[in-house]
Amino acid sequence: MKVWTLHLGLIVVLFAAQFWLSPYHSTNLARIMVLAVFAMGYNLAFGYTGLLSLGHALFFAAGMYGAGLPAQLWGVTAGPALILGILAGGGMAAAVGLLALRTAGVSFMIVTLMFAQAGYLAILYFAAVTGGDEGFTLPAAARSIAGLDLSSDTPRFLAALTLFAVGLLVSLALVRSPFGRSMVAIRENEERSRMLGLNPFTVKLVALVLSGLYAGAAGAAYGILFGYAGASFATIQYSILPMLYVLLGGAGTILGPFLGAALMFALIEVASGVTSAYLFLVGAALVALVLFAPRGILGTIRERWAKWLP
Repeated sequence: MKVWTLHLGLIVVLFAAQFWLSPYHSTNLARIMVLAVFAMGYNLAFGYTGLLSLGHALFFAAGMYGAGLPAQLWGVTAGPALILGILAGGGMAAAVGLLALRTAGVSFMIVTLMFAQAGYLAILYFAAVTGGDEGFTLPAAARSIAGLDLSSDTPRFLAALTLFAVGLLVSLALVRSPFGRSMVAIRENEERSRMLGLNPFTVKLVALVLSGLYAGAAGAAYGILFGYAGASFATIQYSILPMLYVLLGGAGTILGPFLGAALMFALIEVASGVTSAYLFLVGAALVALVLFAPRGILGTIRERWAKWLP
Protein backbone atom coordinates (compact mmCIF):
# COMPACT_ATOMS: atom_id res chain seq x y z
CA MET A 1 0.00 0.00 0.00
CA LYS A 2 2.77 2.44 0.87
CA VAL A 3 4.33 1.87 -2.56
CA TRP A 4 1.20 3.17 -4.30
CA THR A 5 0.84 5.95 -1.73
CA LEU A 6 4.38 7.15 -2.46
CA HIS A 7 3.89 7.26 -6.21
CA LEU A 8 0.42 8.77 -6.12
CA GLY A 9 1.71 11.30 -3.59
CA LEU A 10 4.41 12.40 -6.04
CA ILE A 11 1.77 12.99 -8.72
CA VAL A 12 -0.28 15.10 -6.28
CA VAL A 13 2.81 17.14 -5.31
CA LEU A 14 3.63 17.77 -8.97
CA PHE A 15 0.04 18.85 -9.63
CA ALA A 16 0.21 21.30 -6.72
CA ALA A 17 3.58 22.64 -7.91
CA GLN A 18 1.99 24.45 -10.85
CA PHE A 19 0.23 26.85 -8.45
CA TRP A 20 3.42 28.23 -6.90
CA LEU A 21 6.01 27.86 -9.67
CA SER A 22 6.75 30.73 -12.03
CA PRO A 23 5.90 30.19 -15.74
CA TYR A 24 9.60 29.64 -16.48
CA HIS A 25 10.02 26.93 -13.83
CA SER A 26 6.63 25.43 -14.69
CA THR A 27 7.78 25.00 -18.30
CA ASN A 28 11.03 23.44 -17.12
CA LEU A 29 9.17 21.00 -14.88
CA ALA A 30 6.93 20.03 -17.81
CA ARG A 31 10.07 19.38 -19.84
CA ILE A 32 11.53 17.28 -17.01
CA MET A 33 8.37 15.16 -16.76
CA VAL A 34 8.40 14.42 -20.50
CA LEU A 35 12.09 13.48 -20.40
CA ALA A 36 11.39 11.36 -17.31
CA VAL A 37 8.90 9.34 -19.39
CA PHE A 38 11.69 8.81 -21.92
CA ALA A 39 13.95 7.63 -19.09
CA MET A 40 11.21 5.33 -17.71
CA GLY A 41 11.19 3.52 -21.03
CA TYR A 42 14.97 3.22 -20.97
CA ASN A 43 14.75 1.91 -17.43
CA LEU A 44 12.43 -0.92 -18.51
CA ALA A 45 15.02 -2.07 -21.04
CA PHE A 46 18.21 -1.42 -19.09
CA GLY A 47 17.28 -1.27 -15.41
CA TYR A 48 14.87 -4.22 -15.37
CA THR A 49 15.89 -6.35 -18.36
CA GLY A 50 19.62 -5.62 -18.61
CA LEU A 51 19.57 -4.33 -22.20
CA LEU A 52 22.25 -1.65 -22.47
CA SER A 53 21.12 0.31 -25.53
CA LEU A 54 22.62 3.31 -27.28
CA GLY A 55 19.81 3.51 -29.80
CA HIS A 56 16.99 5.11 -27.86
CA ALA A 57 17.43 8.42 -29.66
CA LEU A 58 16.02 6.60 -32.70
CA PHE A 59 12.83 5.68 -30.82
CA PHE A 60 12.49 9.18 -29.37
CA ALA A 61 12.94 10.74 -32.81
CA ALA A 62 10.54 8.21 -34.36
CA GLY A 63 7.89 9.35 -31.91
CA MET A 64 8.64 13.01 -32.55
CA TYR A 65 8.53 12.72 -36.34
CA GLY A 66 5.70 10.15 -36.21
CA ALA A 67 3.61 12.86 -34.56
CA GLY A 68 5.14 15.94 -36.18
CA LEU A 69 5.15 14.97 -39.85
CA PRO A 70 1.45 13.97 -40.05
CA ALA A 71 0.61 17.20 -38.20
CA GLN A 72 2.66 19.30 -40.62
CA LEU A 73 1.76 17.51 -43.85
CA TRP A 74 -1.85 16.48 -43.29
CA GLY A 75 -3.07 18.68 -40.44
CA VAL A 76 -3.45 15.83 -37.94
CA THR A 77 -4.46 17.15 -34.50
CA ALA A 78 -2.67 16.56 -31.20
CA GLY A 79 -4.57 13.46 -30.02
CA PRO A 80 -4.14 11.33 -33.16
CA ALA A 81 -0.60 12.71 -33.63
CA LEU A 82 0.37 11.51 -30.15
CA ILE A 83 -1.01 8.04 -30.88
CA LEU A 84 0.88 7.90 -34.19
CA GLY A 85 4.08 8.95 -32.40
CA ILE A 86 3.68 6.23 -29.77
CA LEU A 87 3.10 3.60 -32.44
CA ALA A 88 6.10 4.86 -34.42
CA GLY A 89 8.37 4.53 -31.38
CA GLY A 90 7.11 1.04 -30.59
CA GLY A 91 7.25 -0.09 -34.22
CA MET A 92 10.81 1.16 -34.61
CA ALA A 93 11.83 -0.63 -31.41
CA ALA A 94 10.28 -3.86 -32.68
CA ALA A 95 12.12 -3.62 -36.01
CA VAL A 96 15.44 -2.87 -34.30
CA GLY A 97 14.90 -5.53 -31.64
CA LEU A 98 14.23 -8.33 -34.11
CA LEU A 99 17.74 -7.81 -35.48
CA ALA A 100 19.72 -6.37 -32.58
CA LEU A 101 18.58 -8.97 -30.03
CA ARG A 102 20.43 -11.61 -32.01
CA THR A 103 23.48 -10.11 -30.29
CA ALA A 104 24.20 -9.47 -26.62
CA GLY A 105 26.30 -7.28 -24.34
CA VAL A 106 28.66 -4.85 -26.04
CA SER A 107 27.61 -6.09 -29.47
CA PHE A 108 23.98 -5.21 -28.73
CA MET A 109 25.04 -1.74 -27.62
CA ILE A 110 27.04 -1.18 -30.82
CA VAL A 111 24.28 -2.47 -33.10
CA THR A 112 21.67 -0.21 -31.50
CA LEU A 113 24.05 2.73 -31.84
CA MET A 114 24.47 1.95 -35.55
CA PHE A 115 20.68 1.89 -36.05
CA ALA A 116 20.34 5.22 -34.25
CA GLN A 117 23.05 6.80 -36.39
CA ALA A 118 21.39 5.44 -39.52
CA GLY A 119 18.13 7.05 -38.39
CA TYR A 120 19.86 10.38 -37.79
CA LEU A 121 21.48 10.29 -41.24
CA ALA A 122 18.11 9.39 -42.83
CA ILE A 123 16.56 12.49 -41.25
CA LEU A 124 19.34 14.61 -42.73
CA TYR A 125 19.11 12.91 -46.14
CA PHE A 126 15.36 13.48 -46.45
CA ALA A 127 15.68 17.10 -45.35
CA ALA A 128 13.08 18.20 -47.89
CA VAL A 129 10.47 16.42 -45.75
CA THR A 130 12.02 16.34 -42.27
CA GLY A 131 13.61 19.79 -42.26
CA GLY A 132 17.03 18.27 -41.60
CA ASP A 133 19.17 20.14 -39.09
CA GLU A 134 16.82 23.10 -39.06
CA GLY A 135 13.75 20.99 -38.32
CA PHE A 136 10.27 22.48 -38.41
CA THR A 137 7.71 24.00 -36.09
CA LEU A 138 4.43 22.22 -35.57
CA PRO A 139 1.25 24.00 -36.72
CA ALA A 140 -1.13 25.42 -34.13
CA ALA A 141 -3.77 22.77 -34.91
CA ALA A 142 -1.37 20.06 -33.72
CA ARG A 143 -0.90 21.83 -30.40
CA SER A 144 -4.47 21.82 -29.17
CA ILE A 145 -6.57 19.03 -27.72
CA ALA A 146 -10.19 19.17 -26.55
CA GLY A 147 -10.13 22.92 -27.06
CA LEU A 148 -7.05 23.41 -24.86
CA ASP A 149 -4.08 25.29 -26.28
CA LEU A 150 -1.04 23.17 -25.39
CA SER A 151 1.30 26.03 -26.24
CA SER A 152 0.14 27.94 -23.13
CA ASP A 153 1.61 27.25 -19.70
CA THR A 154 -1.15 25.56 -17.70
CA PRO A 155 -2.53 23.20 -20.40
CA ARG A 156 1.04 22.22 -21.36
CA PHE A 157 1.93 21.47 -17.74
CA LEU A 158 -1.25 19.41 -17.21
CA ALA A 159 -0.66 17.47 -20.42
CA ALA A 160 2.92 16.68 -19.39
CA LEU A 161 1.74 15.68 -15.90
CA THR A 162 -0.96 13.40 -17.35
CA LEU A 163 1.58 11.65 -19.58
CA PHE A 164 4.00 11.33 -16.67
CA ALA A 165 1.33 9.98 -14.30
CA VAL A 166 0.14 7.36 -16.80
CA GLY A 167 3.71 6.33 -17.59
CA LEU A 168 4.65 6.09 -13.91
CA LEU A 169 1.64 4.04 -12.82
CA VAL A 170 1.82 1.70 -15.83
CA SER A 171 5.53 1.17 -15.18
CA LEU A 172 4.85 0.42 -11.51
CA ALA A 173 2.10 -2.08 -12.35
CA LEU A 174 4.24 -3.69 -15.04
CA VAL A 175 7.34 -4.34 -12.94
CA ARG A 176 5.22 -5.79 -10.13
CA SER A 177 3.44 -8.14 -12.56
CA PRO A 178 4.57 -11.69 -13.50
CA PHE A 179 6.04 -10.31 -16.74
CA GLY A 180 8.05 -7.78 -14.74
CA ARG A 181 9.44 -10.62 -12.63
CA SER A 182 10.40 -12.39 -15.85
CA MET A 183 12.32 -9.29 -16.99
CA VAL A 184 14.26 -9.19 -13.73
CA ALA A 185 14.93 -12.94 -13.89
CA ILE A 186 16.48 -12.60 -17.34
CA ARG A 187 18.54 -9.63 -16.19
CA GLU A 188 19.91 -11.61 -13.26
CA ASN A 189 20.55 -14.95 -14.98
CA GLU A 190 19.42 -15.59 -18.53
CA GLU A 191 20.43 -19.25 -18.62
CA ARG A 192 18.61 -20.09 -15.41
CA SER A 193 15.50 -18.25 -16.61
CA ARG A 194 15.57 -20.38 -19.75
CA MET A 195 15.67 -23.51 -17.57
CA LEU A 196 12.56 -22.21 -15.79
CA GLY A 197 10.68 -22.15 -19.09
CA LEU A 198 11.08 -18.50 -20.10
CA ASN A 199 11.98 -17.47 -23.63
CA PRO A 200 14.64 -14.75 -23.19
CA PHE A 201 14.37 -13.50 -26.76
CA THR A 202 10.62 -12.98 -26.52
CA VAL A 203 10.78 -11.32 -23.11
CA LYS A 204 13.60 -9.00 -24.18
CA LEU A 205 11.80 -8.12 -27.43
CA VAL A 206 8.59 -7.24 -25.58
CA ALA A 207 10.58 -5.22 -23.03
CA LEU A 208 12.33 -3.33 -25.83
CA VAL A 209 9.03 -2.63 -27.61
CA LEU A 210 7.52 -1.33 -24.35
CA SER A 211 10.61 0.83 -23.94
CA GLY A 212 10.13 2.10 -27.48
CA LEU A 213 6.48 2.94 -26.78
CA TYR A 214 7.57 5.07 -23.83
CA ALA A 215 10.30 6.74 -25.89
CA GLY A 216 7.86 7.35 -28.75
CA ALA A 217 5.32 8.87 -26.35
CA ALA A 218 7.98 11.16 -24.90
CA GLY A 219 9.23 12.21 -28.35
CA ALA A 220 5.72 12.88 -29.64
CA ALA A 221 4.77 14.82 -26.51
CA TYR A 222 7.97 16.84 -26.62
CA GLY A 223 7.27 17.88 -30.20
CA ILE A 224 3.61 18.69 -29.53
CA LEU A 225 4.09 20.51 -26.23
CA PHE A 226 7.12 22.55 -27.26
CA GLY A 227 6.21 22.94 -30.92
CA TYR A 228 9.38 21.76 -32.65
CA ALA A 229 10.89 18.67 -34.29
CA GLY A 230 14.50 18.53 -35.47
CA ALA A 231 17.37 16.19 -36.25
CA SER A 232 19.21 17.19 -33.07
CA PHE A 233 16.81 14.96 -31.13
CA ALA A 234 18.09 11.93 -33.05
CA THR A 235 21.76 12.43 -32.14
CA ILE A 236 23.78 10.24 -29.80
CA GLN A 237 23.16 12.76 -27.00
CA TYR A 238 19.55 11.63 -26.77
CA SER A 239 20.66 8.03 -26.39
CA ILE A 240 23.08 8.92 -23.61
CA LEU A 241 20.76 11.26 -21.67
CA PRO A 242 18.19 8.65 -20.58
CA MET A 243 21.02 6.33 -19.56
CA LEU A 244 22.50 9.09 -17.38
CA TYR A 245 19.10 9.86 -15.87
CA VAL A 246 18.61 6.20 -14.97
CA LEU A 247 22.12 5.73 -13.60
CA LEU A 248 21.86 8.90 -11.51
CA GLY A 249 18.43 8.17 -10.08
CA GLY A 250 18.88 4.43 -9.76
CA ALA A 251 18.56 1.71 -12.40
CA GLY A 252 15.78 -0.75 -11.66
CA THR A 253 13.80 1.69 -9.49
CA ILE A 254 10.47 3.21 -10.53
CA LEU A 255 11.16 6.75 -9.37
CA GLY A 256 14.83 6.72 -10.35
CA PRO A 257 14.26 8.05 -13.90
CA PHE A 258 12.29 11.06 -12.64
CA LEU A 259 14.78 11.82 -9.88
CA GLY A 260 17.71 11.48 -12.29
CA ALA A 261 16.07 13.69 -14.94
CA ALA A 262 15.22 16.38 -12.38
CA LEU A 263 18.66 16.39 -10.77
CA MET A 264 20.53 16.36 -14.08
CA PHE A 265 18.38 19.20 -15.42
CA ALA A 266 18.95 21.23 -12.25
CA LEU A 267 22.68 20.46 -12.25
CA ILE A 268 23.09 21.65 -15.85
CA GLU A 269 20.95 24.72 -15.13
CA VAL A 270 23.06 25.73 -12.11
CA ALA A 271 26.44 24.79 -13.60
CA SER A 272 25.79 26.66 -16.87
CA GLY A 273 25.15 29.80 -14.83
CA VAL A 274 28.53 29.46 -13.13
CA THR A 275 30.83 28.50 -16.00
CA SER A 276 30.80 27.86 -19.72
CA ALA A 277 32.53 24.54 -18.97
CA TYR A 278 29.41 23.28 -17.20
CA LEU A 279 29.78 19.78 -18.63
CA PHE A 280 32.98 19.44 -16.61
CA LEU A 281 30.99 19.96 -13.40
CA VAL A 282 28.32 17.56 -14.60
CA GLY A 283 31.01 14.96 -15.35
CA ALA A 284 32.60 15.44 -11.93
CA ALA A 285 29.22 14.90 -10.25
CA LEU A 286 28.70 11.68 -12.23
CA VAL A 287 32.16 10.40 -11.31
CA ALA A 288 31.39 11.07 -7.64
CA LEU A 289 28.12 9.19 -8.04
CA VAL A 290 29.86 6.15 -9.53
CA LEU A 291 32.41 6.14 -6.71
CA PHE A 292 30.08 6.65 -3.76
CA ALA A 293 26.64 5.46 -4.97
CA PRO A 294 27.19 3.04 -7.87
CA ARG A 295 23.55 1.88 -7.73
CA GLY A 296 22.28 5.44 -8.12
CA ILE A 297 20.59 7.54 -5.49
CA LEU A 298 17.37 5.56 -5.05
CA GLY A 299 19.17 2.28 -5.66
CA THR A 300 21.50 3.04 -2.76
CA ILE A 301 18.60 4.15 -0.54
CA ARG A 302 16.75 0.92 -1.34
CA GLU A 303 19.81 -1.20 -0.67
CA ARG A 304 20.60 0.38 2.71
CA TRP A 305 17.39 1.70 4.22
CA ALA A 306 14.20 1.12 2.20
CA LYS A 307 14.15 -2.37 0.72
CA TRP A 308 10.43 -2.03 -0.04
CA LEU A 309 11.07 0.51 -2.83
CA PRO A 310 10.14 -1.03 -6.22
